[in-house]
Amino acid sequence: MKIVKRILKIVIALIGLLLLTGIITLWLDSSGTNYLKINKNESQFGNSYLIKNVNIIPMNQDTVLVDKMVYIKEGIIKKIADTIEVNGIQIFNGEDKYLTPGLIDMHVHVWDRYELGLYLSNGVTAVRNLWGMPMHLRIKEDAMADNIFSPAFFTTGPKLTGSEFVGDDNLNLSNPSEAKEKVILYKDRGYDFIKTYYGLDKEIFDAVIEQAKISEIDIVAHPSQKVAFSYHLNPQIKSIEHAEEIVQQPLQFDLDVIKLQPIIDSISQSKHTRYSTTITVFNNIYQMMMDDSILDSESLEFMNPLILKVDSENQFNRWFNAKQEDSTTVSRIKKQHDFHITIVKKLHEAGVTIVCGTDAGIGVTLPGFSIHKELAFYKEAGLSNYEILKTATINASQTHSMMSQLGTVEEGKIANLLLVDENPLVTLSTLKNPICVFVKGRKLNRETLDSFNEKAKNRKNLMASTLRYLENLAIGK
Repeated sequence: MKIVKRILKIVIALIGLLLLTGIITLWLDSSGTNYLKINKNESQFGNSYLIKNVNIIPMNQDTVLVDKMVYIKEGIIKKIADTIEVNGIQIFNGEDKYLTPGLIDMHVHVWDRYELGLYLSNGVTAVRNLWGMPMHLRIKEDAMADNIFSPAFFTTGPKLTGSEFVGDDNLNLSNPSEAKEKVILYKDRGYDFIKTYYGLDKEIFDAVIEQAKISEIDIVAHPSQKVAFSYHLNPQIKSIEHAEEIVQQPLQFDLDVIKLQPIIDSISQSKHTRYSTTITVFNNIYQMMMDDSILDSESLEFMNPLILKVDSENQFNRWFNAKQEDSTTVSRIKKQHDFHITIVKKLHEAGVTIVCGTDAGIGVTLPGFSIHKELAFYKEAGLSNYEILKTATINASQTHSMMSQLGTVEEGKIANLLLVDENPLVTLSTLKNPICVFVKGRKLNRETLDSFNEKAKNRKNLMASTLRYLENLAIGK
């Protein structure tokens, strides 16, 4: 009996030590992102001021408002005019630069708070996270409370899949009652949207849609192969994800433009449906196959170390082995990428609303930086600069009612803004390096934004990221 008690004491002590170690690890990681904390007493981070001598790209129309003043009060755009007089307020000189809405990435996977700074540094002032975990609810809470510099943060709950689509990151639904319960639960926990994924048959999918409508929560759909592709045009589904899913599901990998057109037509007839094509993440498969040393590239030092160690390496090995086994794999992937560009072109020509999403945070798709690559692909598809900018501003903000205060430079909108050197309607690449980023009116200069990049580069938070992922496995679903 004494031996048993002694063993129990040792076990309890070890558990306590592990818990303490975990708490310390998470605390140290949290302190590593203290640079994102907002000190509301520091005047340089105030959110009420005037901007003068600035040219505005409003994005509610294809124009430039030349030499305007903008009055920001408590993070809201209060007035835009030729002349504004407000006493006792700080004035920023726009120096004849260009003021645009902040960019919105509608398909990301966030793994730590360092990534928030990477998004801001690249002009992304709102993200839609599509792989919900408990840590995302904490980020959302801090962002909404103005405790941290962060893009406006919206997140789905965990991915809803059919029972046979097993994965530790999925919630496998087995019946309609369970599906309804999870929709209610995720809404109650504070998730903004429901994400549907592979393997949902019609009976379970119907239950998700029915309950989402009752619970007044939007659905974001990664198409399920268990229902017709047209099923995803339901009004409760606010956006469909991935151009590649058109290739893989209704086209069955047949890259035929004639067969594509009826699919495009059906999407265009559904006036509420928006499409997030995520061209970048698929193109990165091609990039991995073309560069055997890509995992050692400096750019990947911006990836979360857990993702780099697990997902990036696994994806690289998968495609490296594929091209070794079949030399035509590289050209096949390139042809499919080119067909995705055609899909974007056809969607746009048919009047389908495209929203910019990158799938950043997985594989070798970098947080923040990837949005500029995505926008460049839309240029390749034939969209004008104004039409391209719409995908990452007003189109995105109109997808969900809770995002309606974003996406344009208008009176009454949240002051999530970029100040850039050149007119992006002429030179799209100017968005890559904003002079300043405004987050709810708080101004971040280029020096601060560059420091966000440096802080995130080659970060050592593998263990903390693992613990947060284990938390999700334990209590997240």
